[in-house]
Amino acid sequence: MDLDLEQYRVTPGHDFKLASISPDDTGGIQKSDRSKDAFNATLREIWDLQERLYAEGEQALLLVLQAMDTAGKDSTIRKVASGINPQGCRVYSFKVPSANELARDFLWRVHAQVPRKGHIGIFNRSHYEDVLVVRVKGLAPIEVVDKRYEQINEFEQLLHETGTRVIKIMLHISKEYQRERLLRRLRREDKLWKFNPGDLKERARWDDYMEAYEIMLNRCSTEAAPWYVVPAENRWYRNLVIGGLIRDTLTEMNPELPDLDFDPADYPPESIV
Repeated sequence: MDLDLEQYRVTPGHDFKLASISPDDTGGIQKSDRSKDAFNATLREIWDLQERLYAEGEQALLLVLQAMDTAGKDSTIRKVASGINPQGCRVYSFKVPSANELARDFLWRVHAQVPRKGHIGIFNRSHYEDVLVVRVKGLAPIEVVDKRYEQINEFEQLLHETGTRVIKIMLHISKEYQRERLLRRLRREDKLWKFNPGDLKERARWDDYMEAYEIMLNRCSTEAAPWYVVPAENRWYRNLVIGGLIRDTLTEMNPELPDLDFDPADYPPESIV
């Protein structure tokens, strides 16, 4: 299946606008048995590549997910992680910082959760909350926030240089789509637990958040750790794109099985009893 993943990459040095990507884009692909088969094939490739990554034990992969409420971070993780062996993967969700975390620099709690060599890590929200929520709500002086973009870039460059590849994905939805998802939560008893009245206060700041996202995307999409803005209103397509990004990145990393410290010929079948 011909899938152009690079069209969603935020190119460093360009003035990227969210309006340039439609939240309901499907890249000209229709939902079908063929698209489903393509996704399943991608999951199988990820499984094989992850096994090599785990066996090699020299590199790691970090997937960062950021989005407005209702964009589908949890369902993205559930679908895409179905192609990952849980023994070599850890999902971490960043909540409001604790008093202990606030007593340290903003990257302290994040660095502690970076995946170990041979593993895949998935961040459900991340260090980018400190240039999104903090900026929109004015929780820190703007001059402090402005310094954080370069501090984040340097942190991610460090990860890259020490063997951890970073893929950053913004799940892109419209304000109208968010309204539909919020109403769905209110109308369905099995989804009521997901509704948070506080989300409505955040929704009222939609334009401010979009501005903060654009600043973040333009200042923190680098060659070492690129941002991708993935259309997320058609979830099957979202999964196909993100699965493709993980597969292609692992392929580029090219993890290799370790050298054997024994000769298999020394263990003929008849010797195994």
